[in-house]
Amino acid sequence: MKIGLFTLVIAAAVFSAITACSSKATKGGGTRYKARFEVAGMCSNYTFSVIEGRIDPLLVAATWTNPQTNKTYWKAFGISNPCDFPSGIKEGDVFYFEIVPAKKDPQCAVCMAYYPTPERKLNIKVVQ
Repeated sequence: MKIGLFTLVIAAAVFSAITACSSKATKGGGTRYKARFEVAGMCSNYTFSVIEGRIDPLLVAATWTNPQTNKTYWKAFGISNPCDFPSGIKEGDVFYFEIVPAKKDPQCAVCMAYYPTPERKLNIKVVQ
């Protein structure tokens, strides 16, 4: 009886640990990724590619080709919070980031001119 109860407790602990880890990985909370700033399109229409880190493939475009230049990028994404992106990072720069929850009421004005970006958008925070 004690062995069965002990096994059940261990199984529940393992299940909880696995579920907690996969939930965090899916949301990206606290996970650091390395990216390259690929395209600085007008009006904060930015394109990035993940170059290091195991990111959920559903969060980024496996490949994306810029229709303006015909250049293809792998693990590409745009950002949904361009006003929070540091102005000191320029096209071609490499940086680390975390995926963060979107702000409820962002105070951000961006012009409406269009430049193509990947359909997948992430809300990111640059970390060093």
